[in-house]
Amino acid sequence: MARVVSLFPDLLFGSKVQGMLTAAGHGVQLAAGDAAGQVTECDVLVVDLTEDDVARIETVQALREVGAVRAGTRLLAFYLHTEVDVRKRALAANFDLVVPRSRMAREGAALVDGLVASAGTSSSRA
Repeated sequence: MARVVSLFPDLLFGSKVQGMLTAAGHGVQLAAGDAAGQVTECDVLVVDLTEDDVARIETVQALREVGAVRAGTRLLAFYLHTEVDVRKRALAANFDLVVPRSRMAREGAALVDGLVASAGTSSSRA
């Protein structure tokens, strides 16, 4: 079981992903307010880049800089499939896995499982 924190402004989609991950045995927390205090002990941080993508990428980078995102925490982001530049920015910011929102909706639990299993190995940039 992985400890997952999700940074989702879309609470409806966030609840859907939370339900999927919980059903797969993961502990999931939707981050609100002070994200720094919530991501410290997670195994996977899931970030919604469908809106305000630059701000969220910068937020994750800032959390890394202050040590709120510990080494070994896997970063999973999703974006709108039409926004290819968002994917490129997230990969440049060293997210471990960046996928279209539709794939997150279908395969979210498997994606988290794969990231947890690959912890300590090379990044997966599909």
